[in-house]
Amino acid sequence: MIRPRPLTDLTQLAAQVRGAVVRLAYEGQAAHVASALSCVDVLVASYFGALRIDPKNPDDPNRDRFILSKGHAASALYVTLAARGFFPMDELDRYAQPGTRLPEQPAPGSVPGVEFATGSLGHGLPVGCGMALAARLAGRDSRVTVLMSDGECNEGSVWEAAMFASAQRLRRLTVIVDANGWQATGRTKDILPLEPLVEKFRAFGWDAEDVDGHDVHNLRRCLEQPRGPRPRAWIARTVKGKGVSFMEDDNNWHYRVPTAEEVDRAEDELGGFAYQDGGSR
Repeated sequence: MIRPRPLTDLTQLAAQVRGAVVRLAYEGQAAHVASALSCVDVLVASYFGALRIDPKNPDDPNRDRFILSKGHAASALYVTLAARGFFPMDELDRYAQPGTRLPEQPAPGSVPGVEFATGSLGHGLPVGCGMALAARLAGRDSRVTVLMSDGECNEGSVWEAAMFASAQRLRRLTVIVDANGWQATGRTKDILPLEPLVEKFRAFGWDAEDVDGHDVHNLRRCLEQPRGPRPRAWIARTVKGKGVSFMEDDNNWHYRVPTAEEVDRAEDELGGFAYQDGGSR
């Protein structure tokens, strides 16, 4: 049986992941750095705690599945997977380069640990429903976690899938909504208000609660809770650009690429990233 890793200094690890994400944005000349920063704590809590996975056997049929439905935050997923041991850290240097296994959004042929090609929003939860149902039919106790953005919840496919999950009582399915309050062109509340999200999921037959999306230790405890009879949604209240003072809650960083000087400023705030062999990035 695959078991979670022991609790480590997850807060420090999350800061290091953020530092690497900012540097990848610069080196790959890729956007969406703020969207990646807002969900780092969720990824760290999942991959260094809640998920039953084995980086040495990434295709284990009994593994838990994690779908990054907000595929534009792929840099945070890649750094987390590398830190967890799914592939060598130095492969991060290929992020967003031609022929890479680390495209700007997860795609077929990506690095081990990427369960599904995402980027077109609204697809992750329907696929997660299928995975959860398939596991039940196969008699496996695999769990499925889907990380979505709050703006993604504008998609009708999300709520069709939510109804399906409730109707099928997919109790091993968990949704985490990265509720940072922004979409590509403005604040979510100004474009298409979604609140109250907790009550919406409950109305669709889910167990749902708010959670601090940056309290990585509490996130791990929440995600490790025993499953109830219904699917569960955690509405993770987050800050876009979290951890970098000049990026926080500034939607210009949805598309901006940091300069070398800005990377240095961010790394001064966050620290560098430690290789597992003791080197540094």
